[in-house]
Amino acid sequence: MWTIYDGRSTTRLPLPPALALCKHPNVCLPPPRPAAVPPMGSPASKQHVAFVAFPFGSHPGAIFPVARAVAAAAPSAVVSFLGTARALASLPPADDTPNLRFVPVADGVPDESPPPREVLELIGLFLEATPGNLKEGMAAAVAGAGGAPVICVVSDAFVWMSGDVAEEMRVPWVPLCPGGTAALSAHLHTDLLRRKLGVGDQALAGREEDLLDFIPGLSVHRVRDLPEGVVTGPLDSPFSVLLHRMADRLPKAAAIAFNTIPGLEPAIEESLATVFSKPFTIGPFHILGPPSAPAPDPNRCLPWLDRHLPDAVAYVSFGSIMTPPPAELAQLAEGLEASGVPFIWSLKETARESLPPGFLERTKERGMVVGWAPQLAVLDHPAVGAFLTHCGWNSVLEGIAAGVPMACRPLFGDHRMIARSMMLAWGNGIGFEGEAMTKDGVLKALDALLRGEEGKRLRARAAELKEMANKAVAPGGSSTKNFASLLDFLLPEIKLNS
Repeated sequence: MWTIYDGRSTTRLPLPPALALCKHPNVCLPPPRPAAVPPMGSPASKQHVAFVAFPFGSHPGAIFPVARAVAAAAPSAVVSFLGTARALASLPPADDTPNLRFVPVADGVPDESPPPREVLELIGLFLEATPGNLKEGMAAAVAGAGGAPVICVVSDAFVWMSGDVAEEMRVPWVPLCPGGTAALSAHLHTDLLRRKLGVGDQALAGREEDLLDFIPGLSVHRVRDLPEGVVTGPLDSPFSVLLHRMADRLPKAAAIAFNTIPGLEPAIEESLATVFSKPFTIGPFHILGPPSAPAPDPNRCLPWLDRHLPDAVAYVSFGSIMTPPPAELAQLAEGLEASGVPFIWSLKETARESLPPGFLERTKERGMVVGWAPQLAVLDHPAVGAFLTHCGWNSVLEGIAAGVPMACRPLFGDHRMIARSMMLAWGNGIGFEGEAMTKDGVLKALDALLRGEEGKRLRARAAELKEMANKAVAPGGSSTKNFASLLDFLLPEIKLNS
């Protein structure tokens, strides 16, 4: 049920379907008329920061730990978290931060029609509803905070329109960049890249392997590693236009925060420091603040891992948005079966028809194929010694923080740039020949990650990066210090928890 308070009486209404399973007690509706949840205290002087999520894929979960960290550090402040109902329902409970409140915003999907199934169509509808839905959400956030005005807007960088909303509100806008800084640098240099390389087939003609060494920090990346929408692909699609306009808007922000480990990409860090007036490197976001409650483990992955030796198990996951082509899934399955390696494979139910006949039955004694796995806990388990990944930035940071070496099968977007960094710059990842997975390629990758001299080298480098990540967010660490500076910027007049 929703709790609605209009200043005179309280009303209980049914929850929208997307929030029916949501465990968040502090939720406020955008007001169809002046309405809000019962106010949190009364002072209009209460400091109030509003976070805005890009409500697709792993983005809401990527910036949510920063909102929790702000709420935990400043318990007398109000922290509102704006996102679509579906995005809010995907987040873990935040019972330990009662000053963190959830504000649903319209997703743009017409009520009278069945919801679209394609992510790009959903993104297009959301963008059409923006920034009007954000303005309504801000009004609901203020009402739910007892009238405390928002003094700063913090958003996912993809929701660059939040900067315009903040400007109308006459408050600072601070974007959070949940992705890697290499791809961000490419987006910031989109106009230069298009002038130098051309666009479409012209950009790739004979120079797919050319290095981007004319952009600081991208000397190991090739033209063909660039995300779609920079010089190739449908440049006029809503998503490509979104990223291009984001790159134009970000340098105008009051400050910006990066989800990377200080020192991991020093040349890019140095370059970005010349673009932004107040850059804060505070990653990895997912281990920045207080630990979350353990994720559910409905398939009992963790007890299964408890039965295995250290560094013996391969974990396979390609994220929540895309899946490798059916032929590759079949090759991957054949490689896993032939390897003899114990494995957990997080695979959508709809993709299982691509598995070879009898694969599940033949491997059930040493493998688990599940629809969902608690990835953070799985990667942190000592039994996991290899991670086959699509190279989404959140997954890669989670693998780094857990000290697990990775095999890279990039799928789209920034994945190719991230994979290239892992293989050539950081030394904690290996690739597949031709980038596609084959049975033989999977066997070689598992052997390299789990056995022999190459495995020792990869595990040693993964352990070094794990130490680097965890030191950064420890007391006195570089990310911890940068986060304290960011807090001072967001909440300049409030007493913070030490």
